[in-house]
Amino acid sequence: MASNGVWQGDNPLDYAFPLLIVQITLVLVLSRFLAFLLKPLRQPKVVAEIVGGILLGPSALGRNEEYLHRIFPSWSTPILESVASIGLLFFLFLVGLELDLSSIRRALAITAAGISLPFVCSIGVAFVLRKTMDGADDVGYGQYLVFMGVALSIKAFPVLARILEELKLLTTSVGETAMAAAAFIDVVAWVLLALTVALAGHGGNGPHQSPLVSLWVLLSGVAFVAFMMLAIRPVIARIARRCSPEHDSIDEGLICLTLAGVLVSGFVTDFIGIHSIFGAFVFGLTIPKGDFARHLIERIEEFVSGLLLPLYFASSDMKTNVGKIKGAEAWGLLAMVVGTACAGKMLGTFVVAMACKIPAITLGVLMNTKGLVELIVLNIGKEKKFSCDFLSRVDRVLYSSVVYPHNYGFVPRTLCEDNDPIDVLVIMQEPVLPGCFLRAKAIGLMPMIDQGEKDDKIIAVCADDPEYRHCNDIKDLPPHRLAEIRRFFEDCILGKIVGLNLIVHFASTMKESLCGLHSGELEAVVCLPHMLGGGDADI
Repeated sequence: MASNGVWQGDNPLDYAFPLLIVQITLVLVLSRFLAFLLKPLRQPKVVAEIVGGILLGPSALGRNEEYLHRIFPSWSTPILESVASIGLLFFLFLVGLELDLSSIRRALAITAAGISLPFVCSIGVAFVLRKTMDGADDVGYGQYLVFMGVALSIKAFPVLARILEELKLLTTSVGETAMAAAAFIDVVAWVLLALTVALAGHGGNGPHQSPLVSLWVLLSGVAFVAFMMLAIRPVIARIARRCSPEHDSIDEGLICLTLAGVLVSGFVTDFIGIHSIFGAFVFGLTIPKGDFARHLIERIEEFVSGLLLPLYFASSDMKTNVGKIKGAEAWGLLAMVVGTACAGKMLGTFVVAMACKIPAITLGVLMNTKGLVELIVLNIGKEKKFSCDFLSRVDRVLYSSVVYPHNYGFVPRTLCEDNDPIDVLVIMQEPVLPGCFLRAKAIGLMPMIDQGEKDDKIIAVCADDPEYRHCNDIKDLPPHRLAEIRRFFEDCILGKIVGLNLIVHFASTMKESLCGLHSGELEAVVCLPHMLGGGDADI
């Protein structure tokens, strides 16, 4: 985690903690500078943070690969995103803490209008976009239409909250109504997305493929909210009444206990299949307005909003490359998607707002807020094969370079012909931190030569990853996944390792090739990344 210092030959940027400090400092300095420049235009700070993240990413500074690999290497992404997600969690807790529950009744009608009309409009968009997909027949119409409806109907809850806070509208009638409606729409959207994933059957083998999964998610979510409001809220209200207005501070133990409650609530909602931010939001709703809530806001608001939350926007925008949107077809589809989503939300919200005597145009514009929640939905859709590469290029362009696509490590207590432990490439959905022990299942072999000595690479899958644990042979992997592995070694190792066999094949009989290691479960240790010829390995 920490280096031994430059005097002992260590580069601090090769270690997780010093690099995290540099990343946080860079994000904060740039976002604050942009906020200063945009202040005369009365733009909220969230705009500066989003623009700052794009500038730090491959759209601008990231075009310099040396900068990107040194300051924002792929192995540091899980660490930065974890810290950023903690900030988002506590920010949503603050939003719930400041929200007035009396606006919920009016928000129900706006919720129905705000999600139904965009959902219907998305059907036409889905038919057009589906024709641009490669392998569209692999995805059922039902699942694809529901996914598109969710992607176009969902609201940018965190971004909307940040804008309302910056413009001092969070505690107004229209602000509270917009926040309550956006929260409900997001909950409905997550349940629909869970239904789509369950129907698609891409979540793994066994009972998890049952369509009843979405029903369990819904029932568990309702039970969680009921428990929080009926059991936890009265307890917290009793504790809050002990905070006398004569005292300027409250017990530190109560603050720590409350913050722990935020984390536990986030874990519970993530556990049942709803995003963790809604658990933090609901926990904030359980705390009544008063001195206790005021003290909590004063103690943590500036730290969360000023330090942690900008990292969330930056870490997500680092994956965006607006330069990849090229050609009339791409721009036309982008205009169609944005226009359909905005028009549906505006019209649906406008009618209901007029009936409820709420500023209709203001509410319609607020309900059109788009942000990172949509990116989360698109990520899930891409993983579950609902979206195509072209759709991702329109909405969320991921940085792509010669980066090793899987975790790289070694098998302990083994020795290959080069007198080093046997190397292993563990295929799984997410990168992990260095030093982790993984349960892996060997499915193939890549014969290689390193400086005249045999240096084979085991191809394995994580035995606990639901996406890959069903793979028992190299033939079970998609051809594109094998091509990624071949391309990495051809581009990054050629010229560095003499004698690399570019005609890579996977041995059918592993027992002879793996120095006595049998095919089956093995223990793998994830190592630090190898910086090879313009690429780096995920850890």
